[in-house]
Amino acid sequence: MSEPKYPKCVKIESKPSDFCPGCGHSIVLKNLGFVIDELGISDKSVFVTDIGCSLLAWDYYNINSVQSHHGRGVSVSTGIKLAQPKKVVISYMGDGGGYAIGLHHLLHAAKRNEPLTVILVNNTVFAMTGGQAAPTTIIGEDTESTPEGQFVEGPIFGPNLIKQVADKKAFIARGSVDNIPQLKKYLKLAIENQINNNAFSFLEILSYCPTNWKTNTQKTFDFLDTLKRIYETGIVDDEKK
Repeated sequence: MSEPKYPKCVKIESKPSDFCPGCGHSIVLKNLGFVIDELGISDKSVFVTDIGCSLLAWDYYNINSVQSHHGRGVSVSTGIKLAQPKKVVISYMGDGGGYAIGLHHLLHAAKRNEPLTVILVNNTVFAMTGGQAAPTTIIGEDTESTPEGQFVEGPIFGPNLIKQVADKKAFIARGSVDNIPQLKKYLKLAIENQINNNAFSFLEILSYCPTNWKTNTQKTFDFLDTLKRIYETGIVDDEKK
């Protein structure tokens, strides 16, 4: 049986994944690792993780890594980039950290056109704390804090909101863990935009969370399909502000 293929920058001496079975974070991180290798930037990158499930990625790569406080991943990344402008700074977070407590940091970094790459994994819940409703929870969705369904407010559409304030050079897109070619393409475009255009990049990624969705395999795939009908994937252009 052949050995599984890992990106060179991944620390394969540790266990393959610290995430729950079926979680989409591992898919995102594996493909991000491949992109880091392909671009040859592992020796000049800094990887910043937010509190939440995203923090489990802090020891995933054999590159410089920093763990921030909840919602402060973007602001910490900004400080690192200001101190070491030649570094490629990648800020990794969940929808709770990015769209709730950290939204103001995210919006102002986009407005200032900070040369960062922000990757936000959207699984529609605060996953690490038990599956409570998040800014991305869709109408009718059952969560630990909305057991009869979320009917108070609709979800936030982050990429479209960020586009309102972002510089024209910014790269803004949404991908999904079930479309690997597109996901990897967007990861690469986001980092290349930071490097080549000295500009802000933002990529939201729709992801599985069967533990907190309380779904089996088929229902997990079905729910992601539902999310993709609500959250349109693709690059956000000026005509879709």
